[in-house]
Amino acid sequence: MGRAGQSLARVAVVVRAGAAPLWWLGVLAAGTGMAVPGMTGRRIGAYAGAALFVVCAVVVALVRRRRYAAWAEAATRAGKFDFLQDRAVTARNWRRAHRWWLLGAFLVAVGSAFAVPGAAGGALAGAGAGLWLKALWLGRREERDDMLLWVRTDWAGTGRPVGPKVKGYRTTGVGAGDAVPGGARRRRR
Repeated sequence: MGRAGQSLARVAVVVRAGAAPLWWLGVLAAGTGMAVPGMTGRRIGAYAGAALFVVCAVVVALVRRRRYAAWAEAATRAGKFDFLQDRAVTARNWRRAHRWWLLGAFLVAVGSAFAVPGAAGGALAGAGAGLWLKALWLGRREERDDMLLWVRTDWAGTGRPVGPKVKGYRTTGVGAGDAVPGGARRRRR
């Protein structure tokens, strides 16, 4: 009788998957918004966008850190028959599941430029930067503990590595998978 393994996705990759689309859509929305003078003017819009960028980056980077840390502390070793999902597959699944949300957020950010130019674009870019910072924090933790954190794909759903369905993390050595600690692509020599 064969044992069935679980499909596992890297926690840092799931977190990092949204960083690039949010960042670039935010930068594009802010740049597009600056072409419109808006009701408040470009200068106030730029200041508001910069402030929202910083606030969103800090909030997104810090939110739910305790839950990530608690699941990392209680993580169990991945089984012999568990399947480790590729980084590209995890990122593609996240982006497919969130494409309409990303498009809607971009359109709202561009549309809000008629009121406050560039502000919503700054917030969107800040959310992307916050996800990137959170992935870096997870990467430093993985390096410190000398293990990679994985979550079952059916528990994480469409990109929620600390969602209500998650019942625990699994760990592997740092050489497993095709992503380095923090979720970045592993460079081939």
